[in-house]
Amino acid sequence: MKRAQSGFSLLELLVAFAIMALSLGVLYQASASSVRNVGEIRDHARAVLLAESLLATRDFVEPQGWNESGQFQTYTWQVRSVPQGGIDGGGVVFHRVGVDVAWQERGRARSVELVTLMPQARPLTP
Repeated sequence: MKRAQSGFSLLELLVAFAIMALSLGVLYQASASSVRNVGEIRDHARAVLLAESLLATRDFVEPQGWNESGQFQTYTWQVRSVPQGGIDGGGVVFHRVGVDVAWQERGRARSVELVTLMPQARPLTP
């Protein structure tokens, strides 16, 4: 009389463990990639917020322009303005203002640039 086989053979267990190990490896890579992407998005959002904050510090540009640079934490920033010709602003001169924020991310140089138009300050008339 034959006995009914109970349990798994050693070969079946090894195959099951190999499949589980491969699956866990794929899941680990996917989660690590997600964490890395969240970090990149966070750094980019901080750079944009810094650029917006710099633009919000002024309502207008002096006639000589706005040329300034600096550093905040791991970010370096630079503001440059150029008078824009050919824009009919009713006697108002506009400047093209660009804010460039740069940082290092995993050994790579990253940057974001925001550009806007700002009016030039009018001279005070008595």
